[in-house]
Amino acid sequence: MPITPRSEAVALLISLLVILTLVEMYLSYRENRQYYEKRDTLTNIYLTTLAFIMNLAVNGATFYLLNFTYQYRLFEISNGVVYWLVLVTVQDFLYWVLHYTGHYCRLFWAVHVTHHSSEKFNLTTGFRSTVFEPLYRTFFYLPLALMGFNAVDVLYAYLITQLYGNIVHTQYKVNLPRWYSFIFVTPAHHRVHHASNLRYLDKNMGMMFIIWDRIFGTFHDEDPAEPVKYGLTKQPEKLGPVNILFHEWKALIQDVKKAPGLRNKLGYIINPPGWSHDGSTQTARVLQREWKREA
Repeated sequence: MPITPRSEAVALLISLLVILTLVEMYLSYRENRQYYEKRDTLTNIYLTTLAFIMNLAVNGATFYLLNFTYQYRLFEISNGVVYWLVLVTVQDFLYWVLHYTGHYCRLFWAVHVTHHSSEKFNLTTGFRSTVFEPLYRTFFYLPLALMGFNAVDVLYAYLITQLYGNIVHTQYKVNLPRWYSFIFVTPAHHRVHHASNLRYLDKNMGMMFIIWDRIFGTFHDEDPAEPVKYGLTKQPEKLGPVNILFHEWKALIQDVKKAPGLRNKLGYIINPPGWSHDGSTQTARVLQREWKREA
């Protein structure tokens, strides 16, 4: 396979991410910050390995779907700079839609939850992949093919924004200009996203651009007065290699089984996590509204 400037850029970015991870790991241990824990890091490596295998398994279907849709493209952008600016921007927005769906539909949350299950937050947490997401992710990106972006470019743009999304998984404070944090996702924004604190739940869904969250009301700043508590509101009792993947599926199936009637059974599948047919549990939005009223 010939080496191209594009493949060189990808190799450089991945190498940089690996180096940054090793540096953060070293500094964490040297300064006794306890950002890393052996079992947690091994779980992150295990999950990203599974995700890599899954991506390889579905790559053929991904290219086929994008190429098939591309033949029905509605227009093309001839200017190279505009082409890539539009591609990266729209791709990031469609990722925001995908990510939003992963938080507000329990069926997709059952897949996405693995990424949030760590009580640590470091650069390897970015590798704690949503293993089964490649099975449906492509469907969210089909509009890009209709807009005249070919399959290779779509996947390349996704890889670049994904690498950016990885480097914001850090607890180290990074001083960035105000204008930058208004437009782009920062580590502070993403720390909020991984929080289990009630006020922070389901916030800051962007991968590269934070503007989508500002526009659609899912933005929240990190508040120094309330330190982030990482992980889930209810951590799985077992963190073995199987349960870390399927614990939410098990809980979802149990809820569907006990629900009376088809409508309630579908409610558990379609509605956000926390929804219940009898009101015994509430969604994050409901709990946040109640918290604001009482504050």
